[in-house]
Amino acid sequence: MGMNASYTSFVAVGDSFTEGMSDLLPDGSYRGWADLLAARLAAREPGFRYANLAVRGKLIGQIARDQAPVAAAMRADVVTLVGGLNDALRPKVDMGRVRGHLEEAVELLAPSCKTLVLMRSPGRHGPVMERFRPRMEELFGIVEELAARHGALVVDLYGAAVLGDPRLWDVDRLHLTREGHRRVAEAVWQTLGLSAEEDWRAALPPTAPPGWGVRRSQDLSFARQHLLPWIGRRLTGRSSGDGRPAKRPELLPYQASADERLS
Repeated sequence: MGMNASYTSFVAVGDSFTEGMSDLLPDGSYRGWADLLAARLAAREPGFRYANLAVRGKLIGQIARDQAPVAAAMRADVVTLVGGLNDALRPKVDMGRVRGHLEEAVELLAPSCKTLVLMRSPGRHGPVMERFRPRMEELFGIVEELAARHGALVVDLYGAAVLGDPRLWDVDRLHLTREGHRRVAEAVWQTLGLSAEEDWRAALPPTAPPGWGVRRSQDLSFARQHLLPWIGRRLTGRSSGDGRPAKRPELLPYQASADERLS
């Protein structure tokens, strides 16, 4: 694809990463990389349409069952599919089933759109994530295999060292900051064959690391406010997205909210 590639519609499918957590807007909603990308695409194409079906906490089986058929029916120019990481981060997971659900979603979406975009999700450095890294890498191997088979594009966020920098992650250590989402939007933009506006892989300026006491305080706060509730949901099979609708369920002309325009 050349720099003059044209896209008239975009549907985003996935979980909290695509919903936009933790890029919080003043009204309490989340923006995120998909909304940022939609705004940039809309600026190039009058009448551009956008839907975001992603809901936090969703497993790949739920994405394949509930979101992929809806997205396929929209017949958009671009569809992004990011899922499976919530499965890989659970205490127990059948990676064979994850593969099957991913295949189901890709086989449905690939022929329904002009361009299907898959991702190797970013991974934060730290001891908690290290435990799950082998599963993550197995998941990303499946993504690469499916992309090659179905002619999908792959955005390699996992291979970008800067996206492992803790400064690009929210205090929950599971979701990117606003700056992290902005870099992901640029990465997808470039993968779609559009002219680069910046080097999204560029390292952050060096800073002195926080002292031992500050790190321990941050660790305790993280464990109390985020890690223990997250473990509790994993063990009981609950999800932060239970009963939550998609924020942009219909493929409609894109219009930024007032809070988005001010951010």
